[in-house]
Amino acid sequence: MFTLLIGKKPVAVIDAPESDARELLEQDEFHEDLGELMSEGKPLWNGREKLTLRPSTEEEVQEFEQGAFDDDDEEDDEELLEGATVYFLVPIDDDEDEDEEDAG
Repeated sequence: MFTLLIGKKPVAVIDAPESDARELLEQDEFHEDLGELMSEGKPLWNGREKLTLRPSTEEEVQEFEQGAFDDDDEEDDEELLEGATVYFLVPIDDDEDEDEEDAG
């Protein structure tokens, strides 16, 4: 497993071979997703900070294993490449909550 860092902050664990994780990191669609996802009201990625990968720590692997398969957190993980699962280590804002705030 590999951890995605935005700047120096670990934001996601990618369960995939290193070559697949690096391929994902190079995809424009993934960059767009990172720019659109919000965490605590702020974009996850500003489009300028460096995106890097490193091997995941034991703690990150444990968090992935606990969180990625928890039914309550389904929106926090997603299949982006065949066989690759991404689990966010930071809270991802729920689109439904934003829609409710906009309507209220």
